Amino acid sequence: MLAPSLPSVRGALKADAPLAPLVWFKAGGAAQWLFEPKDADDLSAFLRALDPAVPVMALGLGSNLIVRDGGVPGVVVRLGKPFATVEPVDATALRCGGGASGILVSSTARDAGIAGLEFLRSIPGTVGGFVRMNGGAYGRETCDILVECEVVLRSGERVTLPLDALGYTYRHSTLPEGAVVVSALFRGIPGEPAAIQAEMDRIAAAREESQPLRSKTGGSTFKNPDGHKAWALVDEAGCRGLKLGGAQVSEKHTNFLLNLGDATSADIEALGEEVRRRVREKSGIELEWEIQRVGLHK
Repeated sequence: MLAPSLPSVRGALKADAPLAPLVWFKAGGAAQWLFEPKDADDLSAFLRALDPAVPVMALGLGSNLIVRDGGVPGVVVRLGKPFATVEPVDATALRCGGGASGILVSSTARDAGIAGLEFLRSIPGTVGGFVRMNGGAYGRETCDILVECEVVLRSGERVTLPLDALGYTYRHSTLPEGAVVVSALFRGIPGEPAAIQAEMDRIAAAREESQPLRSKTGGSTFKNPDGHKAWALVDEAGCRGLKLGGAQVSEKHTNFLLNLGDATSADIEALGEEVRRRVREKSGIELEWEIQRVGLHK
């Protein structure tokens, strides 16, 4: 039964929905409500009618996320298939749905002869996440390719924001709390599909070699401080392979945390905090979390 305070929807709305299966760490609690809108109008109407006091959070592929064990209060919005679209709009630009994966965007760009988006191949996330976090890898980031994005604000209003309205810095934007990115316009440069594919292959191979891709992980844990690599600081502080409960610092890439099988989100987060403490003690540098931590402690 829907709570009387929740608006009706055309998409799917579930109460007490487990989030662990939807995030890479495979750990954490449930969403009070999980909403998968049918389209942007469905999302807009729902948020407009939803009590403004109810918190709203967007969920992409769940790769860069710790969902705490007490779950997430309010509504978690997950953009499914209707938002996983990528279409060329001219010779060098693509209109991408907020739920489209980096692999879909980069391969569509390749087929259209659009270069400059190859780096998205290596980021395990969706367009909405890239736009919010200024996602990047291999020397490129979202701000290098974004022209504009369409978002549904917490009020339900749909607005188009140009690049310079997003206040981009390293792995950060000023996108308002509760706003959901429903589409983005990316622009590259003309390229040869074969050369684009070769660059995607190079990136994929580099990633395979250096990152623990076959594990339950959350991607890069900490931001690189100015002039430093986070992984090197973690290594120098003696944290390679460090374990806490069911969580471990990857031996392959020390800026990755792993769920060895039965870790709670509390294990994973506590391990990250212990790494931060040891790095601070060893080098005096304060590591900042890159992984988002959401929800309530149990």
